[in-house]
Amino acid sequence: MTPPQAPIRIAVVNDYEMVVAGVAAMLSPFSDRVAVVEIDAGLPVITDVDVILYDTFGQVQGDGVDLEDLVRGGGAKVVIYSWNVQPELVERTLAKGARGYVSKAYTAEQVVAAVEAVSRGEVVQPTPPESVGPERGVWPGQEFGLSAREAEVIALITQGLSNQEIADRSYLSINSVKTYVRTAYRKIHVTRRSQAVAWGMTHGLSPDRMRAVDPAS
Repeated sequence: MTPPQAPIRIAVVNDYEMVVAGVAAMLSPFSDRVAVVEIDAGLPVITDVDVILYDTFGQVQGDGVDLEDLVRGGGAKVVIYSWNVQPELVERTLAKGARGYVSKAYTAEQVVAAVEAVSRGEVVQPTPPESVGPERGVWPGQEFGLSAREAEVIALITQGLSNQEIADRSYLSINSVKTYVRTAYRKIHVTRRSQAVAWGMTHGLSPDRMRAVDPAS
Protein backbone atom coordinates (compact mmCIF):
# COMPACT_ATOMS: atom_id res chain seq x y z
CA MET A 1 0.00 0.00 0.00
CA THR A 2 1.41 3.40 -1.02
CA PRO A 3 1.78 5.69 1.98
CA PRO A 4 -0.11 9.00 1.77
CA GLN A 5 1.94 11.85 0.36
CA ALA A 6 2.69 14.73 2.70
CA PRO A 7 1.26 18.12 1.66
CA ILE A 8 3.58 20.48 -0.18
CA ARG A 9 4.96 23.07 2.23
CA ILE A 10 4.34 26.65 1.09
CA ALA A 11 5.32 30.14 2.17
CA VAL A 12 3.14 33.00 0.88
CA VAL A 13 5.05 36.28 0.42
CA ASN A 14 3.92 39.87 -0.20
CA ASP A 15 4.34 43.20 1.57
CA TYR A 16 0.67 43.45 2.59
CA GLU A 17 -0.69 41.43 5.51
CA MET A 18 -4.23 41.38 4.10
CA VAL A 19 -2.97 39.99 0.78
CA VAL A 20 -0.92 37.12 2.23
CA ALA A 21 -3.68 36.25 4.70
CA GLY A 22 -6.18 36.23 1.83
CA VAL A 23 -4.04 33.88 -0.26
CA ALA A 24 -3.55 31.57 2.71
CA ALA A 25 -7.31 31.51 3.33
CA MET A 26 -7.97 30.77 -0.34
CA LEU A 27 -5.68 27.73 -0.18
CA SER A 28 -6.88 26.44 3.21
CA PRO A 29 -9.60 24.10 1.81
CA PHE A 30 -6.78 22.18 0.10
CA SER A 31 -4.69 21.56 3.23
CA ASP A 32 -4.41 17.87 2.37
CA ARG A 33 -2.46 18.88 -0.76
CA VAL A 34 -0.67 22.10 0.22
CA ALA A 35 0.24 23.31 3.71
CA VAL A 36 0.79 27.05 4.12
CA VAL A 37 3.39 26.94 6.89
CA GLU A 38 4.51 30.57 6.72
CA ILE A 39 3.09 33.88 5.55
CA ASP A 40 5.33 36.92 5.36
CA ALA A 41 4.71 40.61 4.75
CA GLY A 42 7.90 42.57 4.24
CA LEU A 43 10.08 39.91 5.88
CA PRO A 44 12.22 37.07 4.46
CA VAL A 45 11.09 33.45 4.60
CA ILE A 46 12.71 31.58 7.50
CA THR A 47 11.01 28.19 7.26
CA ASP A 48 12.26 25.32 5.12
CA VAL A 49 9.54 25.15 2.47
CA ASP A 50 9.08 23.44 -0.88
CA VAL A 51 7.49 26.36 -2.73
CA ILE A 52 7.39 30.13 -2.22
CA LEU A 53 4.25 31.71 -3.67
CA TYR A 54 5.10 35.35 -4.38
CA ASP A 55 2.09 37.64 -4.75
CA THR A 56 2.98 40.70 -6.82
CA PHE A 57 0.36 43.11 -5.39
CA GLY A 58 2.13 46.43 -4.86
CA GLN A 59 5.47 44.77 -5.56
CA VAL A 60 8.13 44.52 -8.23
CA GLN A 61 6.69 42.48 -11.07
CA GLY A 62 7.90 39.42 -12.93
CA ASP A 63 11.51 39.53 -14.01
CA GLY A 64 12.26 42.31 -11.51
CA VAL A 65 11.75 39.95 -8.56
CA ASP A 66 14.98 39.12 -6.72
CA LEU A 67 14.61 35.34 -6.66
CA GLU A 68 17.87 34.77 -4.80
CA ASP A 69 16.75 37.05 -2.00
CA LEU A 70 13.43 35.17 -1.76
CA VAL A 71 15.05 31.75 -1.61
CA ARG A 72 18.07 32.84 0.49
CA GLY A 73 20.15 29.80 -0.35
CA GLY A 74 17.39 27.27 0.26
CA GLY A 75 15.94 24.78 -2.16
CA ALA A 76 12.46 26.29 -2.46
CA LYS A 77 10.99 26.78 -5.91
CA VAL A 78 9.40 30.17 -6.62
CA VAL A 79 5.95 30.59 -8.16
CA ILE A 80 4.90 34.11 -9.18
CA TYR A 81 1.22 34.90 -8.55
CA SER A 82 0.15 37.89 -10.62
CA TRP A 83 -2.57 39.51 -12.70
CA ASN A 84 0.10 40.59 -15.19
CA VAL A 85 0.55 37.61 -17.52
CA GLN A 86 2.06 39.26 -20.58
CA PRO A 87 3.83 36.43 -22.47
CA GLU A 88 7.14 38.28 -22.76
CA LEU A 89 7.14 39.08 -19.04
CA VAL A 90 6.34 35.48 -18.14
CA GLU A 91 9.10 34.23 -20.43
CA ARG A 92 11.71 36.56 -18.93
CA THR A 93 10.66 35.66 -15.38
CA LEU A 94 10.95 31.94 -15.99
CA ALA A 95 14.29 32.47 -17.72
CA LYS A 96 15.55 34.15 -14.51
CA GLY A 97 14.76 31.01 -12.50
CA ALA A 98 11.14 31.13 -11.36
CA ARG A 99 9.55 27.70 -11.76
CA GLY A 100 5.97 28.81 -12.12
CA TYR A 101 3.89 31.81 -13.10
CA VAL A 102 0.16 31.72 -12.34
CA SER A 103 -2.64 34.16 -12.98
CA LYS A 104 -4.71 35.75 -10.23
CA ALA A 105 -7.72 34.80 -12.31
CA TYR A 106 -7.05 31.14 -11.49
CA THR A 107 -9.34 29.32 -9.11
CA ALA A 108 -7.79 28.12 -5.86
CA GLU A 109 -7.74 24.58 -7.24
CA GLN A 110 -5.87 25.74 -10.35
CA VAL A 111 -3.28 27.48 -8.14
CA VAL A 112 -2.88 24.32 -6.06
CA ALA A 113 -2.48 22.21 -9.21
CA ALA A 114 0.19 24.60 -10.48
CA VAL A 115 2.07 24.41 -7.17
CA GLU A 116 1.90 20.61 -7.30
CA ALA A 117 3.27 20.59 -10.84
CA VAL A 118 6.15 22.89 -9.85
CA SER A 119 6.89 20.66 -6.85
CA ARG A 120 7.13 17.68 -9.24
CA GLY A 121 9.79 19.53 -11.23
CA GLU A 122 7.62 20.95 -14.00
CA VAL A 123 7.71 24.55 -15.21
CA VAL A 124 4.26 26.13 -15.18
CA GLN A 125 3.04 28.99 -17.36
CA PRO A 126 -0.37 30.67 -17.28
CA THR A 127 -3.09 29.41 -19.60
CA PRO A 128 -4.60 31.79 -22.18
CA PRO A 129 -6.69 34.58 -20.61
CA GLU A 130 -9.92 33.35 -22.18
CA SER A 131 -9.75 30.12 -20.18
CA VAL A 132 -9.82 31.76 -16.74
CA GLY A 133 -12.28 33.93 -14.88
CA PRO A 134 -12.14 37.24 -12.99
CA GLU A 135 -9.42 38.21 -10.52
CA ARG A 136 -9.64 36.47 -7.16
CA GLY A 137 -8.25 37.00 -3.70
CA VAL A 138 -8.34 39.80 -1.17
CA TRP A 139 -6.71 43.20 -1.43
CA PRO A 140 -6.75 46.46 0.56
CA GLY A 141 -9.50 48.82 -0.59
CA GLN A 142 -11.66 46.03 -1.96
CA GLU A 143 -14.46 46.93 0.45
CA PHE A 144 -14.55 50.43 -1.07
CA GLY A 145 -15.11 49.04 -4.55
CA LEU A 146 -11.51 49.24 -5.77
CA SER A 147 -10.58 46.60 -8.32
CA ALA A 148 -7.31 44.74 -7.76
CA ARG A 149 -5.50 46.93 -10.26
CA GLU A 150 -6.99 50.17 -8.95
CA ALA A 151 -5.98 49.16 -5.42
CA GLU A 152 -2.47 48.32 -6.57
CA VAL A 153 -2.11 51.72 -8.24
CA ILE A 154 -3.22 53.45 -5.02
CA ALA A 155 -0.78 51.26 -3.06
CA LEU A 156 2.06 52.35 -5.33
CA ILE A 157 0.99 56.01 -5.06
CA THR A 158 1.02 55.56 -1.27
CA GLN A 159 4.58 54.23 -1.60
CA GLY A 160 5.52 57.51 -3.32
CA LEU A 161 5.77 56.36 -6.94
CA SER A 162 4.94 58.67 -9.85
CA ASN A 163 2.56 57.61 -12.62
CA GLN A 164 5.53 56.82 -14.89
CA GLU A 165 7.22 54.76 -12.17
CA ILE A 166 3.96 52.86 -11.63
CA ALA A 167 3.72 52.19 -15.36
CA ASP A 168 7.31 50.92 -15.44
CA ARG A 169 6.87 48.68 -12.40
CA SER A 170 3.47 47.31 -13.44
CA TYR A 171 4.23 46.91 -17.16
CA LEU A 172 1.23 49.11 -17.98
CA SER A 173 0.99 52.00 -20.42
CA ILE A 174 1.01 55.44 -18.86
CA ASN A 175 -2.53 55.97 -20.19
CA SER A 176 -3.72 52.80 -18.43
CA VAL A 177 -2.19 54.01 -15.18
CA LYS A 178 -3.90 57.39 -15.54
CA THR A 179 -7.21 55.62 -16.14
CA TYR A 180 -6.82 53.49 -13.01
CA VAL A 181 -5.86 56.59 -11.01
CA ARG A 182 -8.92 58.47 -12.25
CA THR A 183 -11.39 55.67 -11.54
CA ALA A 184 -9.82 54.90 -8.16
CA TYR A 185 -9.94 58.55 -7.11
CA ARG A 186 -13.67 58.65 -7.87
CA LYS A 187 -14.29 55.57 -5.73
CA ILE A 188 -12.33 56.82 -2.71
CA HIS A 189 -13.56 60.42 -3.11
CA VAL A 190 -10.24 62.20 -3.50
CA THR A 191 -9.03 64.64 -6.13
CA ARG A 192 -5.34 65.14 -5.37
CA ARG A 193 -2.34 62.85 -5.00
CA SER A 194 -1.65 64.01 -1.46
CA GLN A 195 -5.21 63.04 -0.53
CA ALA A 196 -4.75 59.63 -2.16
CA VAL A 197 -1.54 59.05 -0.16
CA ALA A 198 -3.30 60.01 3.09
CA TRP A 199 -6.23 57.75 2.21
CA GLY A 200 -3.91 54.86 1.39
CA MET A 201 -1.99 55.23 4.64
CA THR A 202 -5.19 55.01 6.70
CA HIS A 203 -6.83 52.22 4.70
CA GLY A 204 -4.22 49.47 4.64
CA LEU A 205 -2.32 50.43 1.48
CA SER A 206 1.03 51.03 3.17
CA PRO A 207 3.41 48.03 3.20
CA ASP A 208 3.36 45.91 6.36
CA ARG A 209 5.93 43.87 8.26
CA MET A 210 4.65 40.66 9.78
CA ARG A 211 5.38 36.96 9.87
CA ALA A 212 3.17 34.04 10.86
CA VAL A 213 4.71 30.60 11.13
CA ASP A 214 2.70 27.43 11.70
CA PRO A 215 4.00 26.11 15.05
CA ALA A 216 3.60 22.57 13.72
CA SER A 217 6.08 23.28 10.92
